[in-house]
Amino acid sequence: MNPDWAAVAVRALALTCLYQAAGAAFFIALFGRELPGVRARIARLAVLAAMSGIALILLQAPLAAARMAGDYSGLIDSSLLQLAWHASHGMANAVQLAGLALIAVSLHGQRKSVAAAVLGAALAACALVLTGHTSVNPQRALLAPLLSVHLLVVAFWFGALAPLWLTIQHEAPADAARVLRRFSALATWLVPCIALAGVAMAFLLIGQLAVLRRPYGLLLLAKLCLFALLMVLAAVNRWHFTPALEAAVPPARRALQRIIVAEYLLIITVLAATAALTTLYSPDD
Repeated sequence: MNPDWAAVAVRALALTCLYQAAGAAFFIALFGRELPGVRARIARLAVLAAMSGIALILLQAPLAAARMAGDYSGLIDSSLLQLAWHASHGMANAVQLAGLALIAVSLHGQRKSVAAAVLGAALAACALVLTGHTSVNPQRALLAPLLSVHLLVVAFWFGALAPLWLTIQHEAPADAARVLRRFSALATWLVPCIALAGVAMAFLLIGQLAVLRRPYGLLLLAKLCLFALLMVLAAVNRWHFTPALEAAVPPARRALQRIIVAEYLLIITVLAATAALTTLYSPDD
């Protein structure tokens, strides 16, 4: 595999693990007290995702060195490795590692610190503000807060899906439906911020509409289409299957879990598109 595409694959997996860990920490902080039966499972999920994310992030600098070299000889080139770690994405990686380590330590074992885990989640989720196209744009003062909102809400949404699946699987239907309703009430206000912040950033980053016909713009449009599909699935969950679960309609549990899995896979696809967009392309290409 070409080093470029290896870097995209590893970045996509790292983003998946990072936002799973961060979102699970947010979920525990928001809903953990209502879910004594499943809270420990969600904490273990967060720790596993955080440890996997750390391993994948540590691979990113060697792959960046391989990309600089044009082949995998860069993996053992000390000068290129040093350059990769001192680049802007090296600082972002370091903050991500610190945040994920804090999540793993805070949620491991009997004495858990949810507040520390939430701090680690915020650090890990927002670390990308330090690198990429927004960090070098003249309008960074506007782009940085927009990107922070975008990333935090992505973590909240994506990272809650697996905990919600576990909640539906292991908690009583009435308790699961109550948490789903609370999550949906929050998501109704927060999730549209993903699109609003994304469109605002695109407006600031893209100088002309012709960019939308290039790979960077096409990936942005693909992400927007996937987001629209995700909103449809979320609406079906909220208005149809959650009330059915609350009413103890037998097929509702499995139907909800299937839709949550579909949402999960679609967001992973969005993260993969993001990895390709931020690794291989720029608005100026």
